[in-house]
Amino acid sequence: MVYVVCMVICGQQFDEQTLVRIGAEIESNPTVSRRELSRQVCRWLDWRKDNGTLKDMSCRKALLELERRGKILLPAVPKDRFFPVKRASYSEELLGDIDPISCSLKELGKIEVLAVGDRRSRNARIWNLIMERCHYLGKGPLCGAQMRYVIKNANGKILGGLSFSGASWRISGRDHYIGWSDGARERNLKYVIGNSRFLIVPWVHVANLASHVLGRCSRRLAADWLKRYGYSPKILETFVNADKFSGACYRAANWVEVGMTAGRGRQDRENKACVARKRTFVYPLEKKWREVLCEEPKGVQGDRIEESESLRECTDWAENEFGRSHLPDKRLTKRVLNISRDFFSRPGATIPQACGSRSKTKAAYRFFDNERVTMEKLLRSHYEATTSRMQSHPVVLAVQDTTSLNYTTHPMTEGLGPINTKGDRAVGLELHDTLAFTPEGTPLGLLDIQYWARDKEDRAKSKKRDVLPLEEKESFKWFKSYRAVGEFQKKCPNTSIVSVGDRESDIYELICEASKDPESPELLVRSERSRRRNTAEGRLWEVMPKEPVAGCQKLYIPGKGGRKARTAKLEVRFRSISLKPPKTKSDLAPISVWAVYVREIDVPPHVKKPVEWMLVTTVKTTTFEAACERISWYACRWGIEIYHRTFKSGCKIEDRQLGNVNRIENCLAIDLVVAWRIYFLTRQGRETPNLPCTVFFEDDEWKALTCFVNQQSNAPKEIPSLRVMIRMIAGLGGFLGRKSDGEPGTQTMWHGLQRLDDITAAYRIFNNISCTVYSNPSSG
Repeated sequence: MVYVVCMVICGQQFDEQTLVRIGAEIESNPTVSRRELSRQVCRWLDWRKDNGTLKDMSCRKALLELERRGKILLPAVPKDRFFPVKRASYSEELLGDIDPISCSLKELGKIEVLAVGDRRSRNARIWNLIMERCHYLGKGPLCGAQMRYVIKNANGKILGGLSFSGASWRISGRDHYIGWSDGARERNLKYVIGNSRFLIVPWVHVANLASHVLGRCSRRLAADWLKRYGYSPKILETFVNADKFSGACYRAANWVEVGMTAGRGRQDRENKACVARKRTFVYPLEKKWREVLCEEPKGVQGDRIEESESLRECTDWAENEFGRSHLPDKRLTKRVLNISRDFFSRPGATIPQACGSRSKTKAAYRFFDNERVTMEKLLRSHYEATTSRMQSHPVVLAVQDTTSLNYTTHPMTEGLGPINTKGDRAVGLELHDTLAFTPEGTPLGLLDIQYWARDKEDRAKSKKRDVLPLEEKESFKWFKSYRAVGEFQKKCPNTSIVSVGDRESDIYELICEASKDPESPELLVRSERSRRRNTAEGRLWEVMPKEPVAGCQKLYIPGKGGRKARTAKLEVRFRSISLKPPKTKSDLAPISVWAVYVREIDVPPHVKKPVEWMLVTTVKTTTFEAACERISWYACRWGIEIYHRTFKSGCKIEDRQLGNVNRIENCLAIDLVVAWRIYFLTRQGRETPNLPCTVFFEDDEWKALTCFVNQQSNAPKEIPSLRVMIRMIAGLGGFLGRKSDGEPGTQTMWHGLQRLDDITAAYRIFNNISCTVYSNPSSG
């Protein structure tokens, strides 16, 4: 399957078709100006402001970002188009009479609040002059959309001025007062307007003048803003320097103080908080302001995201898998994107090695320790992306299995439990995961993750298994996984999902649950001989070998441990059966299912354990071809063992030293998705070998790798295929590419990816290329 490439920049989606169209326009008209190009792109995308005008500046920023990512090459700016900046000079004559005014508000007479129009008008020059001369912040620049006002009396004397412009992105006191979510803030922030400048000139001393002017402006601002920009603001905000002013005029005008700023300012990228802290005031402009500001964006209801018709894979895989995590703070979402990219670039590295700097390492540890971050929230976005991939397949196999995470070498870690026998005293966590596969073996993503620590004092629990309720048994993990898969089945009505489990999942109640509802997922489990399943004709393991052989099927058995890989020849038998409940569960009814029995024949002498499987399934199996299909479905279960090896040996999740289980949980969520991504890329190199590698890799990555492999300074013009790129990466990890080697595996891939990151970094340095800057898909 080929996924549609899509990026979201400045709130606008750019797909592959749009990028091609932009490139064609530049190629056909190389002298086109960047301004005209941005306006043309706005027309193509119908990218407009609320008042109907083109969003030219936003588009220009987006085009620059696309050029930084290497997606387009903008026309060069002609050298003769240089406009020297002239510093504006203002005549003091604009102020007129500046004799001191000291009187009451009534004695001052009629006051005029005049909107500033054209920037070359007299009022515009007056506003700039008084702000430069009298306001401690000067005249600007102001951010975003803006309105400016000049204050005069009936005689035309200048009393002051004020301005309103774009609001701050995030202010804790204001956001808490409004009570909106991150999604609602992102959607509705334009309805918040900041009072960025307010000045009463120093030669005017009139009691209550400031609060009077604020009241006058607040009553007319909504109409003025609507006329200029096509929408009405709902609430005003302002910040008062606590060291210089008390904010009394805002309180007198009924503004509400909602807290203090942190002292960071707009440009504080390093969180130094080196500016003065300010009081935050807000002023609602209408009664139902909170209903408007707290309205969630389309497709979001509270903390739950409705499934869109089609989720498209972003150019940056991390955005696609974690960008919709909906953590309580957008900065946390940005952090998880950075961590996941670092982990993927250097699988197997320690956290400090992967992060690459002290500051990023400290930020990662703070992220893992954040109480507002949980595995469930982190994986929610990945689950949605998995759903999107599943929806395009008629059949998906939900393979579930259990593995142990051994943290014995980190004995100080809190919250661990025993994972093996009492004798070896190994401690760690139990992990039960469910991974979606295509019938061909391509992993589509995780569907469910369960982890727990066994109680050290409850080692005798197995002796009480017959009297314990099902919900208190560890085997209930299979039911939880099956029910979680059921939720995915509801979202994928055109996809048949089959839950696949090994012999441990041979639980009669589970088979009963899967047989009840025809709308629920199907089930395929391997029967355990020791459980002595009974049928209407006798014991299952005695009845099935007596069935006539329907045919023979060859099956590739991969190597494992001391077992060599081989192709086994299997006798296939199948039939419908009626399973009886165990004697201890006589209250349950018999269930009708299908059984497929396979046994290896012509066994090589070196094979100690020939293949012998008894498969029980709820999927109708009436032909030999269908029985062979069930066998191949169960063989896909080996894929989850490859996945386990990938996140243990490749991502080194058992080497994480995080101190407690809560931190391990958050780190584990990222490692699990990174391991899936490595496995997925490895399979895509086999399933879609002829795709251009740019579907999954950045331009700098394939250019750097081809230069390194070919020992050339210039990258080839032709983009390599995905198969070629995968084999070159695997070659960095030790893949030799001989005829007998087949295609690369995950082990050589994770070793190669780590070297690729270093090679790409060096390529960027020597070619003076800035590192890719990623955009959050929801913030633009």
